[in-house]
Amino acid sequence: MDDCNSSMEFLHYLLDEMPEWSSGSNKKKEKWKLAHHLLYSLLLLLFFNCQLISGQKWDGVIVTQADYQALKALKHELVDPRGVLKSWNESGVGACSGWAGIKCVNGQVIAIQLPWKGLGGRISEKIGQLKSLRRLSLHDNALIGPVPTSLGFLPNLRGVYLFNNRLSGFIPPSIGNCLLLQTLDLSNNQLTGVIPPSLANSTRLYRLNLSFNGLSGSIPVNLSHSSYLTFLSLQHNNLSGSIPESLSKLSSLVTINLENNHLDGQIPESIAQLQNLSVLNLSNNKFNGQIPETIGNITRIAFLDLSKNNLTGEIPISLVNLLNLSSFDVSYNNLSGAVPSLLAKKFNSTSFVGNVQLCGYPGSNPCPSPAPESNLPSPSQGAIKHHRRKLSTKDIILIAAGALLIVLLILCCVLLCFLIRKKAASKAKKDKAGNLASSKAVPAAGTEVDSGAETGGKLVHFDGPFVFTADDLLCATAEIMGKSTYGTAYKATLEDNNQVAVKRLREKITKGLKEFEGPETSIPWSTRMTIAIGVTRGLCHLHTEENIVHGNLTSSNILLDEHNNPKIAEVGLYRLMTSAANTNLVATAGTMGYRAPEFSKLKNATTKTDVFSLGVIILELLTGKSPSEAKDGLDLPQWVASIVKEEWTNEVFDVELMRDASNVGDELLNTLKLALHCVDPSPGARPEAQQVLQKLEEMKPEQGDVPTIAGPASGDDGAAKSE
Repeated sequence: MDDCNSSMEFLHYLLDEMPEWSSGSNKKKEKWKLAHHLLYSLLLLLFFNCQLISGQKWDGVIVTQADYQALKALKHELVDPRGVLKSWNESGVGACSGWAGIKCVNGQVIAIQLPWKGLGGRISEKIGQLKSLRRLSLHDNALIGPVPTSLGFLPNLRGVYLFNNRLSGFIPPSIGNCLLLQTLDLSNNQLTGVIPPSLANSTRLYRLNLSFNGLSGSIPVNLSHSSYLTFLSLQHNNLSGSIPESLSKLSSLVTINLENNHLDGQIPESIAQLQNLSVLNLSNNKFNGQIPETIGNITRIAFLDLSKNNLTGEIPISLVNLLNLSSFDVSYNNLSGAVPSLLAKKFNSTSFVGNVQLCGYPGSNPCPSPAPESNLPSPSQGAIKHHRRKLSTKDIILIAAGALLIVLLILCCVLLCFLIRKKAASKAKKDKAGNLASSKAVPAAGTEVDSGAETGGKLVHFDGPFVFTADDLLCATAEIMGKSTYGTAYKATLEDNNQVAVKRLREKITKGLKEFEGPETSIPWSTRMTIAIGVTRGLCHLHTEENIVHGNLTSSNILLDEHNNPKIAEVGLYRLMTSAANTNLVATAGTMGYRAPEFSKLKNATTKTDVFSLGVIILELLTGKSPSEAKDGLDLPQWVASIVKEEWTNEVFDVELMRDASNVGDELLNTLKLALHCVDPSPGARPEAQQVLQKLEEMKPEQGDVPTIAGPASGDDGAAKSE
């Protein structure tokens, strides 16, 4: 095989030198052209024979000479300490079938994907010769030097992923010539200069991330021409000036992060036109003026950070309308007045500290009471005294009779309550005596207990150390724990101070809220993996140990304790629902993307429908997206599958996860493959929960504890009551 390589290298050397020999008359040039074709044919024949000798396979696709020269120049300027580019042989033949990170169509390179490979050196300007290149992914390496200007020569370029390197210099304005560009991520480098206004020419730009660099100047006004722009991340730079009013035209924007710059001026009122905005981070700048009232009209906003600015005035009362708001921070400004009570209850003091004149939030000084109105008459004024008169004997008799009647009513109520308790205690005593022969002190799951004619419905015990009746619940105090598609969960404290969890079922199923909101809340991959493994263990326990199918596994039915250990709730509740209610539930959950395609045709849930739901939850953890967030008419599994099919896999993962992708990149990819296996449209192709658990533990064996099965009422003791 060494002889083959030597021979091919020699033939390629002759081909490289041939242009220098092709001077002279046209007749001589024709001879050299013929010699060129003969040498190249000989090279192909030699390579094919060498492949046969070595037992290797070749698909017969030949990379074009121009693309080969560009790849050769690219390799020459890269530093490859790990030997990743060893497969890039000197012959150039087989580049489309065996070279690491290279993908071709019809012999033309369409993608270079070499992330996390430890590559150093520079990106050659010869990359501009790859006219069919669509994707350049060299992120998470140690590349230095400038971003090649020749990228602007690539008319088909759609994605540039060069983040987490050591690139320096300016962002080349020529990139604006890439009219099909969708993603430009140059974050976490050492770039300087301004943001090129020419980027606005890339009207299909979807994601622009230039964060964590040293960029200066202002935000280009004409960036509003990129009507598809969804993610704008410019945080941690040296940008100055104000927010252009024109940004309000970008109706597709979901995320704006301008944190830690030198931006000033007022926050534009027109920002309220961004009705799809979920994340707005303007912290650590120099913004002044008041917080616009109009921000309260952006109903989808979940993350709002205006901290560390020079904002003045009061917090607008309109912000209480932001029902999806899960993270809020206006600390360290010059705000004054009272914090709206709903915001003060929802967020702790860290959201408001550093505003000396702000009051009415936890830990702050109480707001001063309003001064009394001077025109209101006081009780001591003569006008009131003038209307007073003495009580007559008749008045006194009527008052005494009324008081006596009230006392009698109170006595009757006390007697009635006493009789109800006595009846309940007697009944409980009989039930207890009747169960002495049983090994358990509670009915089996699903056992119906008479709840009394006055309440209606049935009381069903699922778990707990003792029996209680509906009459006991009537005398109990209760507080709402939460709501789900099945009904409302309560924590009830009985008269003997025992606490039970009760779920009151309903037949009308409403849509659930979006899951996993708050995109800027950083949840590391280790925590997400803990959740995935914990949920899978719980589901495996149900399937193999308890022989129970959950039937309604969604992220809202997974509860986390203070250590992020998951607990599976609402186990088996679908069996208690009427057929009409279950039909409604299937339709509702189906729009959220948790239900397997075949579920609506089945009478009962199966282990394979549970595994489909598990796969959707794992996709949520990987993407940070809710299943109900359909894109281009696709649900979450379909959208992920379409992205992977197009070989744009990194677009799938949550941006927060990509920050640490150099350490967990393989885990992310393997987990994604496993999740797609779980959501296979064919039930027979899906793995069992036990197989999913085994795969996850092989990826991260040290993660996760066995989760608690929280039961239908998501508590230690529980019952379910249907209306």
